[in-house]
Amino acid sequence: MYEHMTFEMVLSRMMERVSNDVDKREGSIIYDALAPAAAELCQMYIDLDIVMNETFADTASREYLILRARERGVTPYKATPAIGKAVFNIAVPIGSRFSIDKFNYKVTEALSGQEFTYKTTCETVGSEPNHTLGTLIPIEYIQGLTSAELIEVLTPGEDVENTESIRKRYLATFDKQAFGGNRADYIEKITAIPGIGGCKVYRAWNGGGTVKCVIINSEFQKPTESLVNDVQTEVDPIQNQGEGLGIAPIDHVVTITGVTETVVNIATTITYADGWDFTECEPYINETIDNYFAELSKQWADSNNLIARISQIESRLLDLDGIVDIANTTLNGAAQNFVMGADEIPKRGDVVG
Repeated sequence: MYEHMTFEMVLSRMMERVSNDVDKREGSIIYDALAPAAAELCQMYIDLDIVMNETFADTASREYLILRARERGVTPYKATPAIGKAVFNIAVPIGSRFSIDKFNYKVTEALSGQEFTYKTTCETVGSEPNHTLGTLIPIEYIQGLTSAELIEVLTPGEDVENTESIRKRYLATFDKQAFGGNRADYIEKITAIPGIGGCKVYRAWNGGGTVKCVIINSEFQKPTESLVNDVQTEVDPIQNQGEGLGIAPIDHVVTITGVTETVVNIATTITYADGWDFTECEPYINETIDNYFAELSKQWADSNNLIARISQIESRLLDLDGIVDIANTTLNGAAQNFVMGADEIPKRGDVVG
């Protein structure tokens, strides 16, 4: 805003106010007297520009955005730990600790109906442990233990909320006021639950007074049954539905479900560069398609229907080394874009090229 207020500009304006019969050359008394003041004024304009940027949510840095957002009741989501499912060959004590790779897990709860199967909570918060599965090593000796496996992440860990997400939530408070069980209220409170990446809300889906909330996990994948049950209990416990014992208002009967994955089979005709073939390119093709589908899934909560586009798949594959041309692409047998249902996200199926 004040980029034009340079040292030279400020000093020139100051000199204009000095009589012309005074020596104004560099090194003169008046020049040496005004130059330090001009430098300080120039710095004040720089600082004022920073103040202006920090004043408005659109341009504020994280520290001052958090202060501004707090005025609207918006605070950053904290980092949360991953909750995993572990299977042992014997019953293990609640509170026992295990390590896998560079992460430690603590056994927190026995899962009913599943012998020697427990919920475990990672001692490191954040998303980094979400993709680490395998053999658990006991930190302290447990008599008779011969097998310990972390087989699934039930609730993904989340990193501390990034700055742009805070900015988006703050600005959204001026468009949609969350209050008393309206749509914005459900979305705001459910997405604040650890492990949730997005939510859609449907009114009267099963008659008057019923609400259905469809969720996606924070990795933008289909949530586990355990996560769905945890959110159901938080919002409107099954055993007391409609009684207002969760975050849902009294007399709202809320059902929580997860997004469903729709398999997208891809067939195409690829022309390879010399020395390349499908076998060598397949891992990169699969990774590229998975990345595209992951991008689509991140848009699910803000979209009516996700669309897998042939043009996107072809253009991305053409960027890969070893592929010089691509044609005749079909999605699930049709040579057209594939439109998913309102509560569906894509999952890569067979790829033939």
